[in-house]
Amino acid sequence: MGEMRTSPVDGRPIAERVARGVCRLLADHGYGTLTEFRLANGRRVDVIGLNDSGEFVIVEVKSSVEDYRADQKWREYLGFCEKFYFAVPEGFPVKLLPADCGLMVADGFGAAIQRQSAGLSLNGVRKRHQLIRFGRTASARLQRAYDPGW
Repeated sequence: MGEMRTSPVDGRPIAERVARGVCRLLADHGYGTLTEFRLANGRRVDVIGLNDSGEFVIVEVKSSVEDYRADQKWREYLGFCEKFYFAVPEGFPVKLLPADCGLMVADGFGAAIQRQSAGLSLNGVRKRHQLIRFGRTASARLQRAYDPGW
């Protein structure tokens, strides 16, 4: 989730705080979320959400301008979701981000959608496989949290 710049508030990485706020916002909008989710193409997304309609949203966290400029893999995520957003901390120069992508501004407590995502298309076969991977990943993480020694 970006480079390791830390927050003056609590010393936690800024990207981690932004991802936490994004997950809270998505949960408020009816999405279950996972962080650090690996797509079928091998890429790892910062946050992925799934709602009751089976719609996937992917959120790419950028903690700084340097982080954004150094990492342009986000285009490879577009074929794996129906909505795509960048999430940045307050003060990020948002004019640098592509105008055709959704935008969230977030901190460790929540996020706000500044620009809605355009609707994207997700291949039906890919979606089915991703639904299964999402469920299995969530289940494995829950099992590790419930039974760390197993």
